[in-house]
Amino acid sequence: MSAEILIEPDATGVVQRLALIVEKCANEAIDNEDIFKIGLSGGSLVKFLSEGLPTINTDWSKWRFFFCDERIVSFENGESTYGLYRESLIGNLPITEDQFIKINPDLSAEEAAKDYIKKMSVYFPPDSVPRFDVLLLGMGPDGHTCSLFPNHRLLDETSLWVCPINDSPKPPSSRITLTFPVINNARACIFAATGASKKEMVKRILKDKENLPAARVQPTNGTLYWILDKDAAGGL
Repeated sequence: MSAEILIEPDATGVVQRLALIVEKCANEAIDNEDIFKIGLSGGSLVKFLSEGLPTINTDWSKWRFFFCDERIVSFENGESTYGLYRESLIGNLPITEDQFIKINPDLSAEEAAKDYIKKMSVYFPPDSVPRFDVLLLGMGPDGHTCSLFPNHRLLDETSLWVCPINDSPKPPSSRITLTFPVINNARACIFAATGASKKEMVKRILKDKENLPAARVQPTNGTLYWILDKDAAGGL
């Protein structure tokens, strides 16, 4: 694994750097495989991408958007990550709803996870661990990433691509999430964080190397990027 910690003066710099890295990864993937497979997370990434993606040059028709985790709620619900991206990206970029590989929100978490694996296997060979071109990851105030929370049994999942969770410590309690074998098989995993509120957790992960879920993102054969503004990097 190679890791890059990139520190920008402010949030605008973080958005620009994120867009540049995603653009480079997208165009390499399209050149090599004629498709770009990216996993999205919610939180501040929605805003970063709605600002940054319109600035990049790429063949948008080749993009396929997946979700690193998703809440089992209707797409109209404010907690739906797909709903947030549908609102902020479609119309802003030349992409369609069909390019998003989304959950079926009418299923239970268990059935939605199985269904999502089926939908993913259209794009990834079923007999090997999926290799995403880019996973855009968030980091919660407790150090969680995707819906992989500290001390949760899902941290140790080794065989399933996608797992249900019905006891999320952060509401809504029912979700699906990618697992570490898939996350750490990505070509690039990217965290982007801004603001002093992230400083302590960034320090605990990058400097103190605490065994938190976000610290366990270590792509075995890819690159890990942390894109931080000065405030978020203040403890390093």
